[in-house]
Amino acid sequence: MNLGRILGGVALTLASLGALLAFGVPAARSADHLDSPATKADPTVDINDLYTWVDGNNLVLVLTSDAATTPTTKFSDQVQYVFHTTSGAGFAATKGEYNIICTFDAAQAASCWYGMDGMVKGDASKEAGLASADGKFKVFAGPRSDPFFFNLDGFKKTVATVQGAAPSLMFDTGGCPAVDPATSGVLVNMLKSGADAGAPVDFFANLNALAIVVSIDKTLVTKNGPVVAAWASTNKK
Repeated sequence: MNLGRILGGVALTLASLGALLAFGVPAARSADHLDSPATKADPTVDINDLYTWVDGNNLVLVLTSDAATTPTTKFSDQVQYVFHTTSGAGFAATKGEYNIICTFDAAQAASCWYGMDGMVKGDASKEAGLASADGKFKVFAGPRSDPFFFNLDGFKKTVATVQGAAPSLMFDTGGCPAVDPATSGVLVNMLKSGADAGAPVDFFANLNALAIVVSIDKTLVTKNGPVVAAWASTNKK
């Protein structure tokens, strides 16, 4: 498996910020591009997306960071990039955190630990990735075209429409407006259309991101049950 090419096969939609994966369900996705000012001060640690899916006997996890990399962009050598997983018998019943932690030195050599089961160290930027001796873990780390599709023009038009109608709308405690089905349909169409009601345009089409792609034997992350919950973080060493 060429982990460096794996992002090309991801089908993308907006989804919730948490990623819950039951084996047999194709994929879970989340997005959080362009975070708060303090986080954006070091964009290499600003997480864009977390993707998870099953590939045969392996669980694949992808973390992307930095919404606009350049040819000289590097992973930070001051933080840990972490995939957090828990497993259990069902949704909302997972436990026993199993972490995959990757760090990078100034020369971009990677060190990745998968739970207490093992670690790999070296150049993870090759397309084939860096593999453990037992074959149960692989990792790729490097710049890749941002796979997330975001129709910014449609989003802005929808936001402006809701804000313009705000005085006549009822909002719930979460700040979401109550709209009838017909209005909801209009807003959904705005989200799917370009600025002039044309085809949607991907704002990230010409942007690259840093990507850490992990493929791990799913028996390692399902020790407490077949349902896996996953999230990602960046943490100062």
